[in-house]
Amino acid sequence: MNRTGKILTYLEDVHQRRGAGYLVLIDPDGMNDQILEERVAAINESDVDAILVGGSLMMDGKNHERTVLIKKYAKIPVIFFPGGVAQLNGHYDAILFMSVLSGRNPHYLIGEQVIAAPIIKDLGIETIATGYLLLDGNAQSTVEFMSGTRPIPMSRPDITVAHALAAQYLGMQMVYLEAGSGATIPVSDDNVEQVCSHVHIPVIVGGGLREPEMAAKKVAAGASFIVTGTIIEEKGDEKLLREFSSAIHWRK
Repeated sequence: MNRTGKILTYLEDVHQRRGAGYLVLIDPDGMNDQILEERVAAINESDVDAILVGGSLMMDGKNHERTVLIKKYAKIPVIFFPGGVAQLNGHYDAILFMSVLSGRNPHYLIGEQVIAAPIIKDLGIETIATGYLLLDGNAQSTVEFMSGTRPIPMSRPDITVAHALAAQYLGMQMVYLEAGSGATIPVSDDNVEQVCSHVHIPVIVGGGLREPEMAAKKVAAGASFIVTGTIIEEKGDEKLLREFSSAIHWRK
């Protein structure tokens, strides 16, 4: 049975009740089998709102097995952050059904989506239509290399706004501003503020957010959801997760 709307409704409720939502990204290619239970347990206990699972490159065949484990341990929704159709399986509560609107590679604008659509329908996974915009985080990310996407210059918020508006007018339910995995420069407050002042759909911001104070600034600029990934993989302690959660959830 298709659960259309359930997870999106949950996320919208989180946004309204808490001011903003906190999502933690787990890369299933992290060869992290031995610590998955511990990591998910820490996330469960740290007031995180949902787990994103995905990465742009898989280096072994255990992606599905790790997703099963994450879903088994998680007490919050598990959402697919797609890097490719090969990573798709039926163990997710929902999928960010993304189109890389900032790029001009037709395969990532619509090609992968067409391949994935019948599989998603068969699996009955809820879809959350998301316009994905890659901004220049001063580090060539995996998604930039794999998708052939030229990032939007951070100094051109007008270009970012135009793409975000296009996402909204195309009927997307969310827009994702991404500086890229391991970015040394996060999406600027100006870009976040400009986009949030022009669109009425939720705005997700991720990439390069290494300190809770940085996340709080994105929320103050209007972000609906904050994503952390690399910093949690590097440090992974419950204390840091709680600090991010507290900084993001400004409605106590």
